[in-house]
Amino acid sequence: MADLPYVGCGVVGSACGMDKTIMKALFREAGLPICRHMWFLRSDWEMRSKMVINQVEENLGYPVFVKPANLGSSVGIARADNEASLRSAIDLAAAFDRKIIVEEALDMREIECAVIGNDEPEASYPGEYIIRDERKAFLDYEEKYAGTGNNEFVVPAPVSSELSDEIRELAIRAFKAIDGSGLARVDFFLRRSDNTLLVNEINTMPGLTDASGFPKMWAGTGRDFPAIIDSLISLAIERHRDKSRNKTSRAG
Repeated sequence: MADLPYVGCGVVGSACGMDKTIMKALFREAGLPICRHMWFLRSDWEMRSKMVINQVEENLGYPVFVKPANLGSSVGIARADNEASLRSAIDLAAAFDRKIIVEEALDMREIECAVIGNDEPEASYPGEYIIRDERKAFLDYEEKYAGTGNNEFVVPAPVSSELSDEIRELAIRAFKAIDGSGLARVDFFLRRSDNTLLVNEINTMPGLTDASGFPKMWAGTGRDFPAIIDSLISLAIERHRDKSRNKTSRAG
């Protein structure tokens, strides 16, 4: 609104990337492979909890992960293995958002890929979180940011060159599916049983700290942090210049 260039996705891309239900609908429309899931409103849970439980059990079964639809960094997420834990997990997620998403739990590896660009985006080599304590169901907030030592981020991810290429291709397709610009990080599940790759979600403003995966993946691809920052600024100016070509009135 201030007519200034800014780094990152626009309003639509940012909003769609934040809402996991809208994001997955766009991924499905783009033909991207995604995990089985369902969603409902907090009001549905409060008024028809038994119906919600039945739908989860019939459509997904156990185990599942329950998440607030509009949050990140693993806040409000819990695993459910039965009805009692499902009720607790939904109550937790409902404390953070009016929309709750439930996803099938998979025996999988967590792979990430960084994307940078506007109309012609590029993807980095993928990285992978190696979890040392396999008893943990997922990386929670503390383990992601407090450095508990339970995980290590490895770039490039230990996958075949063919799978690496597929991850990079799908990351770009996911970026385009939400009309992304500037930068993003695309998260994948790699199912252990058959090596099937699934797009989990996209983060339209990934972390840029020393502990963050985005700069680590680009460093592993051969582009250091100053070069990435220069690129992001140039992309912001490029996108602003392109938007300025749009007519804002019928005059002339």
